[in-house]
Amino acid sequence: MAALLEIKQRLKIFYAKYDVYLFPLLKFVTALAVFMTINGQIGFMTRIKSPALSLLLALVCSFLPVNMIAVIAALLICAHAFSLSLEVFALTVGLFVVMYILYFRVAPGYGFVLALAPLLFYMRIPYAMPLVLGLVGGSACVVPVSCGTLTYYLMYFMKNNETILADSDTEDVSSRLTYLVENVLMNKTAILTIVIFAVVLLVVYAIRRMNADYAWNIAIGSGAVRNMVLFLVGGLAMQVRISTPGVILGTLFSMLIAFVAEFFVFSVDYSRTEYAQFEDDEYYYYVKAVPKMSIAVSDKKVKKISSGHKSSRKKQH
Repeated sequence: MAALLEIKQRLKIFYAKYDVYLFPLLKFVTALAVFMTINGQIGFMTRIKSPALSLLLALVCSFLPVNMIAVIAALLICAHAFSLSLEVFALTVGLFVVMYILYFRVAPGYGFVLALAPLLFYMRIPYAMPLVLGLVGGSACVVPVSCGTLTYYLMYFMKNNETILADSDTEDVSSRLTYLVENVLMNKTAILTIVIFAVVLLVVYAIRRMNADYAWNIAIGSGAVRNMVLFLVGGLAMQVRISTPGVILGTLFSMLIAFVAEFFVFSVDYSRTEYAQFEDDEYYYYVKAVPKMSIAVSDKKVKKISSGHKSSRKKQH
């Protein structure tokens, strides 16, 4: 544990020293991964799917606020939807307008969630979102998680129905829009996922705020168990196809990510918990103080002794 704490402390010192370079680099890598994923999954407009354009957009995003990654990602999805069909484009634009109005009104500080959600889905670890955000965020994080989940299922639907959506001669406009709404906005899998993620996030958030020892660890375990049970039971109840191994393995790996986040963000020593009591004219105050785990980082300095100096001293003797 001491070695891990020293690594944590050194990483914090390193980031504090070079954050002016590391934060733009982090935004660049995130934006590049998101844009490449979008173009790789739904690259219907060939003129904007080139890696060079993704690289250029990611470079621009490294100097802009984090929310711009989500905005540019939405514009890319809209452009690909326009290349697919006008009906898909209209639905996509309307959907993003509603989602972003809701997002900027409720939780404008979590733009990275909107951007990373589709990427985490394609990496098979979307369950990390409710677990980690329940620990480090608040109840308002339900909004960006839900919007990011809906964005993924929109992309998934566009990719798997490209032939039907691109063929404008099969049905009239109203029938095609009805088909889109039923398969995107009323998608049982998307609705189930959004509801479960909201429940898991709120449960993790509520437990980690409790005045109990190891509340963060209990929150992670409780959220993970609820996530697996709700997906398996909900899949059977709503007759939705759920990959049981995928849910279990993805949840376990997401638990590991959550524990890493807990170590770097929280990490306290309950064995040294102290209790104090204060009072004034109106109230009694009972305080529970739990110290954070910390370790002094040794600053090793190596002094080099030249061999020439030693030989000169021997000659004097």
